[in-house]
Amino acid sequence: MRALVIYFSRADENYAVGYIDKGNTEIVAEFVQELAGADMFKVEPAVPYAADYQTCIEEAKQRIGNAPIKKKLTDISAYDTVFIMSPIYWGTYAPEVETALTGLDFTGKTVRVISTHEGSGLGSMVSDVKKICKGANVDSKGLAVKGSSAKSAKATVEKWL
Repeated sequence: MRALVIYFSRADENYAVGYIDKGNTEIVAEFVQELAGADMFKVEPAVPYAADYQTCIEEAKQRIGNAPIKKKLTDISAYDTVFIMSPIYWGTYAPEVETALTGLDFTGKTVRVISTHEGSGLGSMVSDVKKICKGANVDSKGLAVKGSSAKSAKATVEKWL
């Protein structure tokens, strides 16, 4: 079984943790990579977000439905399982995740969802992933990791996997 992690993560100022050098979702994505032997694809915005949290979330709101990314995956046929990971922005995944997933063929894939958050849990991320990943078997039991606990979440990720 080959696995791929598609993730969005942001460093700089994060809610409840202050300024960080590596995003919480990236930290958790690296645990998944190590534990599941997965390949990784980092979704990066074409225009970086502001460093401060308040400006960033307002920018994210403006990007819903139109969030260009630097590089797009075109083929995930080599993978059986795809992990989709993002912090919760406005109740679901970051807008750039939708851009990254649009147009990919998820037919027959197992899709597992992980969010980082500070109180939103998974939000509507699992149901939104189900809508966009047509043909996939989306695991309804996603994993929500508090961003402030990301660095110590390896055992939680391992148990969930």
